[in-house]
Amino acid sequence: MTERKYSVSTVGLRIDGFLNTTLENAGINLKYEIQDAAPAEDDFETPDVHVKFSGPDVDLLLSNRAELLLSLEHVTMEMLRMPSEDHSRISFDANDYRLLRIEELRLSAAAAADRVKRTGTYFVFNPMNSRERRVIHLALRNETAVRSESAGMGPGRMVIVYPAAMPSLAEPPRLPEPAPRREERGERGERGPRRDSRGPGGPPRRDGRGGGGGRGPGGPRRGR
Repeated sequence: MTERKYSVSTVGLRIDGFLNTTLENAGINLKYEIQDAAPAEDDFETPDVHVKFSGPDVDLLLSNRAELLLSLEHVTMEMLRMPSEDHSRISFDANDYRLLRIEELRLSAAAAADRVKRTGTYFVFNPMNSRERRVIHLALRNETAVRSESAGMGPGRMVIVYPAAMPSLAEPPRLPEPAPRREERGERGERGPRRDSRGPGGPPRRDGRGGGGGRGPGGPRRGR
């Protein structure tokens, strides 16, 4: 077990004050408990402090792959000025999302390893945060036929799984750019509003009095 660097006694009051203010200002109805984390059964996650959320708005935290939960965790770490290598030492959770996500990542790592063995070429995961990349690496640490490494920068950092003997790519693969949104007209395939042929600047009416000022077919000729 790694040495504990953070505890409720050292950071609990600061976390509590920050969360209380943030949730109240955001109008989010949640409860939370700040606890010293129990010793983990494995080393996929070994936090020192565990913050568990519950309450009427807990589904809001977990929507869109727990985007709000992870964002709240990140800004709390920024408030505490924690170095990036310590980010795994504080864990925010709700409805056992963390356990379910770890299991999902472990299964994804196993599937990626099988694919690399079968095809003989590398496999690239979508970008993920450092904590999730760590789970992928740990899940594959006992594999002898494949190896994993992180590549890329910032939010685009990803995990690549290689055959054990394959050299690393000189540059990480470029992710496809999101497709630009088509214009409203192109999406619906509809035409714009139909113009009135008698409007200003429109083609001449058949009686010769149209906006173009010309003579319509068979219309009377204007006098001078």
